[in-house]
Amino acid sequence: MPSLGDEESDELSLVAVFDGITLNSRAKAFTGGAMLAWFGGIEVDLREVELAPDARLSLHTLFGGIDIKTPPSWRLESTMKAVAGGVDTRTPAQDDPDAPVLTLTGTALFGGVAVGVRTGARGAAAADGSAPLSR
Repeated sequence: MPSLGDEESDELSLVAVFDGITLNSRAKAFTGGAMLAWFGGIEVDLREVELAPDARLSLHTLFGGIDIKTPPSWRLESTMKAVAGGVDTRTPAQDDPDAPVLTLTGTALFGGVAVGVRTGARGAAAADGSAPLSR
């Protein structure tokens, strides 16, 4: 399965099997797409993206990981499940009913998915969003 989409694509289909993918998106009307990390990793930066209404991402990992950085102004709605893995989805706008919404579905099976704004060791959001998640 080849990956489809680039920095300007409004929809992404990324597949990392025993490999890694890094993408900094600048989409003008991001609708979402699908990502699969199977013994691989996917890192996507959506902080410069304009979110389209009803945007959805389907995320699946099998012994892999997916890391997606989002703007702090987005709200994330997730029905993701983890089996012997982990899912972390958070943004400061979680309680803002007027915030743009990105809907997340999928499964982390012996892998991990992190979507949202990264925080530093003291829980404050990093200025560039690049600090690792605090655990």
